[in-house]
Amino acid sequence: MTALPSLKWAVRSDPGLKRTSNEDSYSTRPDVGLFVVADGMGGHVAGEVASRVAVEAIEAFIQETAGADKNRTWPFPFDPSVSLEANRLRAAFRLANRKIASAIADSQDLRGMATTASAVLLGPQGASVAHVGDSRVYVLRNGKLEQLTHDHSWVEEQVRAGTLTPTAARQHPWRNVVTRALSGGDDPEVDVTEVVPRPGERYLLCSDGLFTVLPDARIADLLGDMKASLDAIAGALIAAANDAGGPDNITALILHIDAR
Repeated sequence: MTALPSLKWAVRSDPGLKRTSNEDSYSTRPDVGLFVVADGMGGHVAGEVASRVAVEAIEAFIQETAGADKNRTWPFPFDPSVSLEANRLRAAFRLANRKIASAIADSQDLRGMATTASAVLLGPQGASVAHVGDSRVYVLRNGKLEQLTHDHSWVEEQVRAGTLTPTAARQHPWRNVVTRALSGGDDPEVDVTEVVPRPGERYLLCSDGLFTVLPDARIADLLGDMKASLDAIAGALIAAANDAGGPDNITALILHIDAR
């Protein structure tokens, strides 16, 4: 079995300039190959709870199933068309959704809360990328920025349909309207993509407070700075988003794949 790829990582999270609290949550678990960013919704406290519950549930499931066989995705079915890591990550997201349902049932004050989530799970043969909502995962490969996830949002649907440009989408008043989230309802459809990380590549997990105000070219320039530390780059991404208005919470989690 091939070992997990060697990597470096850094993360920064900031409330932005217009919010009094930070409803984003994240997890960095290089020991099990897991990295997660979640962006809570539902107002002060509720959104923060939703993102935290989701991240903790995803992290716990991945830790508990490390080294397990396919039977450990129970009670969710195993999909043989994708890797074990992809199945574990999809099951973890669905379990997180059920944990949110339980939290809502226990407290009426949390009714209506929800969260987006994006995650990367590194495995022996590659990596699985999963997401629900509009938190994104990018890869910087050979100097080019590629978005690995497709937003579950109203504006992204319009962009794909050709009725909105990416620039107009960043400015649209409905840019925060998501069409899919972890909200405690039926088991969600979780989009999963599988990739093979290569030495020198950089992956960025981020909440919408970053990419709604920064164009891809600016993100690529900052992420591609090979002289700065990863922590400094994460800070520069946060600062750039705040310089652009900082209308929302901002989280930037960077992974750099090292050669062994």
